[in-house]
Amino acid sequence: MGLVDDNKNKEKEASEDEGGAARGGGRQLSDDSSFYTTDQEEDNDDESALHLGPQCSLKEQLEKDKDDESLRKWKEQLLGSVDINNIGETLDPEVKFLSVAIVSPERPDMVLSIPEDGKPQGLWFTLKEGSHYRLKFSFQVSNNIVSGLRYTNTVWKSGLRVFSTKDMIGTFSPQQEPYTHEMPEETAPSGFMARGSYTAKSKFLDDDNKCHLEINYTFDIRKDWASAD
Repeated sequence: MGLVDDNKNKEKEASEDEGGAARGGGRQLSDDSSFYTTDQEEDNDDESALHLGPQCSLKEQLEKDKDDESLRKWKEQLLGSVDINNIGETLDPEVKFLSVAIVSPERPDMVLSIPEDGKPQGLWFTLKEGSHYRLKFSFQVSNNIVSGLRYTNTVWKSGLRVFSTKDMIGTFSPQQEPYTHEMPEETAPSGFMARGSYTAKSKFLDDDNKCHLEINYTFDIRKDWASAD
């Protein structure tokens, strides 16, 4: 998930690259980003994690800031409909992802089930080359506020890493109703070099660098969408 079409003047260069890997790409790669990277350049999330100090339960946070009116109001606004009298003393927030969907104007939403082990068996989905699409996540938050939830995605083709991205999702308070979040629009790469099978790893982490979900999967880019079951 998370590939876009590269400009056409790079297609010729792609055919000369080792292994014939596709020149897909991110929404817009920066000039100093290397499109082809090695596995030694994996995401350094552990090194870039924010250190926010000791974590507190919601009750402790509200009690601690009761004399700071502006901060108290901000936290009450963030908590929304949470019943303060029924919240527990759990420190760690729990984020449970219920589904991920591929949303495209060209077809009905493709809702993908997420196995508990984060490892879908076989081909997880197929993208049509050149198609426009968005990823839509549905998830629940419980126990505590999850701060700085973010999405990272890395894609490989023919053993070479061809794409990597990080996107911020946000900060969420615990509630019974699921949250829904749509990512920015992507454009799947197109052309002979872009078609084929890919492997990918997606992660959802927070400001404490806790990984709430890791998905390892395979997908295809083809001339057309796969027929619906």
